[in-house]
Amino acid sequence: MKKILISPSILSGDFSQLGNEIKKLEKAGADMIHVDVMDGHFVPNLTIGPPVIKSLRKHTNLPFDVHLMISPVHRYIKNFAEAGSDIITIHPEATDNLDESINLIKSLGKKVGVSLNPNTPINIIEDFLSKIDLVLIMSVNPGFGGQKFMPEVLEKIKKINEIKIKKNMTFDIEVDGGINFDNSKSVIEAGANILVSGTTIFYDNKGDIKKNIDTLKTN
Repeated sequence: MKKILISPSILSGDFSQLGNEIKKLEKAGADMIHVDVMDGHFVPNLTIGPPVIKSLRKHTNLPFDVHLMISPVHRYIKNFAEAGSDIITIHPEATDNLDESINLIKSLGKKVGVSLNPNTPINIIEDFLSKIDLVLIMSVNPGFGGQKFMPEVLEKIKKINEIKIKKNMTFDIEVDGGINFDNSKSVIEAGANILVSGTTIFYDNKGDIKKNIDTLKTN
């Protein structure tokens, strides 16, 4: 049975208490910390940058799973690597040369993720799958937390997983967007092994973070 990892999104946390929120997530059994970086350009929202990530780094030893929703992304990769990111995930639409951006992330000693928006076809990244560590499937249109899961992406998760198995590859399949207790099982069955969740983890069951993480893993 595959191990399911939970990467809580701090986008749903209390931004005035992010250090403490991260400590609570670690204590509750989170496997990594998902950091959504938005620039108000590639997606219609603004969040945090490298200085905040650097300041949060001291609060936990958990891997920082940093999702860059910024364009042009290439020029900022080094800043986020130096700030303490462990996994850096980028969108193919946000770089002029996906291969160069992947190589840059790897050269900085970080794991590489590539993200697919709901309308982005798999074939855009298929030639790069052997070089990356993670495929992030967006199950909402990125930009804001609390959106409703798009069930049509389940087919995309299945197809990515089929390619992974057929070619004997080892990349993780992560899914982000509207993940909750009602859909987590179908996402895992489709092939995902990392679930990103914000609203459900922070607010369901009266904010019982440990219970929510455990339920997502075993639901």
